Order: sequence, then structure tokens, then C-alpha cells
Amino acid sequence: MNSMRQDRGMASLRKKALLMNRTLTRMYGRQLPSSGNDPLDTLVETILSQNTTDINSHRSFLALKKEYLSWDELLGEPRSKVSRIIRSGGLPDIKAERILGALKFIKDSRGALTLDFLSDMSPSEADAWLAQMKGVGPKTRSIVLLFSLGMPAFPVDTHVHRVSTRLGLIGPRTSREKAQEDLARLVPTREFYNFHINLIEHGRAVCSARNPRCASCRLSRSCDYYRGRVKAQP
Repeated sequence: MNSMRQDRGMASLRKKALLMNRTLTRMYGRQLPSSGNDPLDTLVETILSQNTTDINSHRSFLALKKEYLSWDELLGEPRSKVSRIIRSGGLPDIKAERILGALKFIKDSRGALTLDFLSDMSPSEADAWLAQMKGVGPKTRSIVLLFSLGMPAFPVDTHVHRVSTRLGLIGPRTSREKAQEDLARLVPTREFYNFHINLIEHGRAVCSARNPRCASCRLSRSCDYYRGRVKAQP
């Protein structure tokens, strides 16, 4: 009996997620992954994106690219120098250490600074390989898999976590790591990229952290957060 209820609950969640994916696609357009993104570039830029804005992290990434013509030139540089270059992205010492550590690990393990070999692995194998590097967590790994390798993964950043929690697609206490697994069960793998990007767009445009625009949200009828706000009104 419990198993049947769980199956019905999952079927209902999938139906809800698919409906929301269609609505978001109408609102923001169908998002298509770009091809040719170097996975090592993506890894470095994603490390830089931790706990900062996209603008700041991209500025730090471009500063590194301007200073070093290749990642081989960066390898072995003093952490203090790298930290100064990427300071605009925040947490420069931590990020410099993680980037330098990742580059050293890749070079020591593979003999060359490239992650192209991951494309010959299964998604689970590629994820496990990336997980060996210190500071390369589930979100960073899933971004490399999805954005650069075209592998099925569902990254969960601040926007995706907030929006999917409010919508009721994941539980209110679900961690980001668990959210990646839960959301990946709700839509077909071919929709991962589209749904991921459009949840981010919705988090920026409508479902902001403060003062979400619930009254104008086209998902409000199916949104747990909105229904809770309506019921709480006197």
C-alpha cells in the first residue's frame, strides 16, 4: 500500500514538473546547450563561480585567461599570485588553492591538462573521476557533465534550489546534493538543460529570494509557496 502511494506521489510530481517545464519554456524560450565548451575551462570557471555572481566569476575567469595563455602556464604558480588575479570573484585564497590543486591532480593523473577523456566514460564514471579532486563538489561536477560533456546531470544552484523548493518539486529540507537526484527523476534527460536554465531565469526574473512576484507568476496555481501565502492571509 505504501509503495502504491509513493508511486502515485512520484507520478503526480512528474506531471507537475513537466507542466512547469512547458510553462517556463513558453515564458523564456527553449534553451539549447552550446557545443564545444572545453570541460577544463568549465571546471575552472565553475570553481570561480562559487559564492559569487556570474559577472564577478566571469571577470575572474577572463583575468586568468589574460594572464595565462594556457592552463599549463598556471600550473605551479604561487597561490598568492593567483589569488590576486581572481580577487574580484571573492574567496580568492580558497578558489586559487582549489584551482591549482585540480590542475595538479589532472596533470599527475593523466600526464596532460585536459578533461576530454571524460567523454569516453559513462556519466557515473566521469562524475566519480571528478569527485576525486578536493573542492569539486556535486554542483561543479554536474555543470561540467551537462554543459561541456552533454551528459545527463541536473545542477542545483541557489536559484534552482529556491525555486524548486517553493514550487514543491523537492521537500523543504532537501539538500542541494539530494535535490540534484530528486529533480533528475522528474523530467526526461533531454529536458535537463532546458529545465535547469529556465528555473534559473525564473529565479532571477520572478521568484527572487526577497519579495517574489507571486501575483504575476504563471506557475502560482501549482506553487506550494504561493498557496501557503494565500492561506496565511487573514
